[in-house]
Amino acid sequence: MNKYELAVVVSAKLEDDDRAATIEKVKEIVSKHGGTITNVDEWGKKRLAYEVRKMKEAFYYFIQFEGEATVPAEIESRVRIMENVVRYLCVRQDEE
Repeated sequence: MNKYELAVVVSAKLEDDDRAATIEKVKEIVSKHGGTITNVDEWGKKRLAYEVRKMKEAFYYFIQFEGEATVPAEIESRVRIMENVVRYLCVRQDEE
């Protein structure tokens, strides 16, 4: 099992309930494709480095999970088409 971190940037235009539902859906996608979530960090609303879809701010979430090498590709293919997700990035964490 490899350790991964999925960074998800969610639109600031969403209500709290919709934002929570979006993150729950991402967590379900991770679990459904064989990933085991170890930690979820919510960084809150932050200013974007540059304007994306006419937004200057968004909510940042970092989801740490463990899974096989094929899991990140499956997750990215599902998260890519989610309307409320502005940006995402899945990286493998180094072994310490």
